[in-house]
Amino acid sequence: MNAPSTTALLTAVTALAAGTYVFRVAGPALKSRVSLGDSAQRLTRTATVVLLTAVIATAALLQAGSFAGIARPAGVLVAGVLAWRKAPFVVVVIAAAGTTALFRVVLHVP
Repeated sequence: MNAPSTTALLTAVTALAAGTYVFRVAGPALKSRVSLGDSAQRLTRTATVVLLTAVIATAALLQAGSFAGIARPAGVLVAGVLAWRKAPFVVVVIAAAGTTALFRVVLHVP
């Protein structure tokens, strides 16, 4: 199997960057032209929460398709509680990293 050429990679990156930019500009530009009903707005808010929860759960619990161990979920749990309690971002990150590191040291896991 041949590796993609540099030109192909640059073209793909440029296309993805342009698409991302268009989507980012389209939101504010179309906000005044498109209106959603109350039920659609509720559904959108709910879908956002569900999607973010799924991403967080997957990232916190899995590593290479299998369970990541207890250290990472413990760190995510601490971060979630501190963020919910409106702790400063730096405190959330340091506490989550410290919790994960502590679990790994105590349980002797990599």
